[in-house]
Amino acid sequence: MVAVVARHRQGKQLQQCVGNGRLLAVGGVPASEAGTCGGRGRKKRGRSEECPPEKEGSVDSNKRVVAVARQGRELQRYASDGNRLVVGCIPYRFKADKSLQVLVISSQKGQAILFPKGGWESDESEIDAVLREAMEEAGVQGNVEERLGTWNYKSKTQDLYKRGDMFPLNVTEELLQWPEMESRQRKWVTVDEAREKCRETWMREALEELVKRLEKPHDGAPAYTAGAPL
Repeated sequence: MVAVVARHRQGKQLQQCVGNGRLLAVGGVPASEAGTCGGRGRKKRGRSEECPPEKEGSVDSNKRVVAVARQGRELQRYASDGNRLVVGCIPYRFKADKSLQVLVISSQKGQAILFPKGGWESDESEIDAVLREAMEEAGVQGNVEERLGTWNYKSKTQDLYKRGDMFPLNVTEELLQWPEMESRQRKWVTVDEAREKCRETWMREALEELVKRLEKPHDGAPAYTAGAPL
């Protein structure tokens, strides 16, 4: 299992330090562009940044992940009509009995249940943005699958509309620590529980699209059957 050291830094991407001193960036920055750790550090805007030093009893440096959450909206993308572009995902997994579970998170104020989502920024691809939001808000990694759809919805805090694209995320790894773990809770739930708890209409519609897709035969057999234990 990969251990995680979580912290917030403005404008940074998810970073991983491996044993050979190479600093990797999760979320679309190639290792060749990420620079190195150790004595030389990583140059960034006229300064260098080094990997955090190892402490006695700390995780193996080969498994150290530094997870960082972006802040600010300087790089935010907008549609031609002025709507803010948002991407999100529905993290899912199958249990041993083939029952389907989805991962929901709480809002930062703890008053709502939803799926990971956030702004798509100009220095990343759409898929990179999905992976970043899943890591920052829910602490999961996985494979992003074909888009579920696009929804326009009204902001709850501002007098404007947003355009949200939702994707399935087939979860392959859950991290023990992640950037927003102190301000959000995460929980695996059944589809019925997600339908009941999530108050965002567009997210519930995306969930229905996911369920319909997973009901279709895959490799000769359905991955999920309606009426199976949930």
